[in-house]
Amino acid sequence: HTDVHKKMKLLFVHVTCCLILMSTMTITAYLTTTTLRRGSAMHHPITTILQHVSSTNCNTDQEIRRRCRCHRHRHNDRFVHFSTVSDTPDVQKIDGLSSSDGKESKQSKKQQQKPPFSTSATTSSSAPPPHPSTFPPSSYTPRPFFHFEILHQSSKSLARVGRIHTPHGIIDTPSYVAVATNGALKGVDFRDADDAGQQLIFCNTYHLLLQPGTDVVEGAGGLHEFVNRRDRPLITDSGGFQVFSLAYGSVHEELSTKGELKRASTKGKYKSTSHSNGAPVRVTEEGVVFRSYRDGSAHLLTPESTVQAQKALGADIIIPLDELPPYHIDPNALEESVERTHRWEARSLVEHLKNVKEQAMYCVIHGGLDRRLRKKSMDYLTSLPFDGYAIGGSLGKNGDELMELLDWMMPLLNENVVADADDNDDGDGSGSVAAVDRRSKPRHLLGIADEPSILGAVKRGIDTMDSCYPTRLSRHGTLLTQKGKIHIKSGRYKSQYGVPIDEECTCSTCQGYDRAYLWHLYKAKEPLFMTLATIHNIHYMNDLMAEQRQLILEDKI
Repeated sequence: HTDVHKKMKLLFVHVTCCLILMSTMTITAYLTTTTLRRGSAMHHPITTILQHVSSTNCNTDQEIRRRCRCHRHRHNDRFVHFSTVSDTPDVQKIDGLSSSDGKESKQSKKQQQKPPFSTSATTSSSAPPPHPSTFPPSSYTPRPFFHFEILHQSSKSLARVGRIHTPHGIIDTPSYVAVATNGALKGVDFRDADDAGQQLIFCNTYHLLLQPGTDVVEGAGGLHEFVNRRDRPLITDSGGFQVFSLAYGSVHEELSTKGELKRASTKGKYKSTSHSNGAPVRVTEEGVVFRSYRDGSAHLLTPESTVQAQKALGADIIIPLDELPPYHIDPNALEESVERTHRWEARSLVEHLKNVKEQAMYCVIHGGLDRRLRKKSMDYLTSLPFDGYAIGGSLGKNGDELMELLDWMMPLLNENVVADADDNDDGDGSGSVAAVDRRSKPRHLLGIADEPSILGAVKRGIDTMDSCYPTRLSRHGTLLTQKGKIHIKSGRYKSQYGVPIDEECTCSTCQGYDRAYLWHLYKAKEPLFMTLATIHNIHYMNDLMAEQRQLILEDKI
């Protein structure tokens, strides 16, 4: 009886092993067959899902199912959240943009099976932008409500001291411009920033369009009334930078992935992004279609609609719509982007001149690091009746490339020229207009205002520059001083009683609190730390600019 029992157990084990082996062989044969059909097993949906789940930390069944769904959609070459819309979507106008009304036609359902958004223009135009002579002569006359005066030109460099006069106050230049993304600085209100010497503040049209909406801001009497900053100037952008960041990510992300486009992931519902071969934006000659990061609704941003939105916001300085190509881009695609930007900016200017409303408009000079395209962009845009010049687009992958670009570019903005503005780059003078005094208009460096860049840009003749640099540092516990940065989380500061952040600083934080208390606030994660730190860092940046202005006046830089 015992021998029979043992033999039965052994038979059971053998049968089980055979079944396992047959199952393994069946799966292997299936994967091999599919591989021959589709290319490589590494791209098979089952293999990809198993590899992804095994190579990452999936703590819950729900997370595993979520990631499997994400890879299944990617394998099918479908965009999970940002489905394709037509070139002429059925949209409803909202705040100068367009959003889908939620109704799907049979045609739109068919189009959703097509490849996802592309940042290449789906419709192109070979027509050149309008010639400067097509703008009315009155548009070239000085604005009574906005002008720039140069107080001193350094004898040692292109650095200069000046004043920009706006309807809501004066901007002493060179000047740092703080960024209030949603109409609010991070950690402090505008009264604290004003007390710290902040003059010009930058607000983002893209975010204000989506929340609270330009109708809400306009109903309050404009942005100055809405944010209670009635006696200091404001500047707004077109929203293009944020829209194209949806496709390429931040500058750091775009550089680290060598231009790989972004695609929405499934973290949350619409907010997070991950890199893939598609993009959540679609460029046409009309404008750019994008999805709201708040609710996923579709919007069409055009040169005309962004100007209308900025008219509703009522900032002192506004920016036309431009296309922001990445650092890594094909030269032919870059040239197409520059030409499209010229057409968009000209359309923005035409819309602006219909009702100026005591607002100045800066052009945005593009071309990446391609000097021929930079010069082409500079020659055309400076020949139009813009009130100032902003330098945008890709400005290099590091500070050295930025300074090299400015070394070449800024002397050209310091000339009186007769522009060959036919935009054909033929140099034949067929599109020439009256002489343009480029040095008479203010110059703004878009999105770069960290301390090393400021010191380099000022010497090269930049007047204003914006960045969230000091407020971002504050949130991460970094404080700026005359002797370098302080990382307050270090335990070395916990016993520094009676020692301010910077002994030479006159801000309210340094006058009332020491390093030991600030160390405690940061370690305890008290919101008060960010407020006190931001007040100090903004004050430091404005002190730095005042020091730069004095050094220029003394011809020391």
